[in-house]
Amino acid sequence: MGVEKTGEKYRCNICGNEVVVTKAGGGTLVCCEEDMELIE
Repeated sequence: MGVEKTGEKYRCNICGNEVVVTKAGGGTLVCCEEDMELIE
């Protein structure tokens, strides 16, 4: 699943990093070599 809009929040299920999207580019977010999970 790619980033679709600003304001989305993503979390890494391995290390717990969280990211808030400020500019959507359509790519996927990866942390610890795994795709991050959309949480909001």
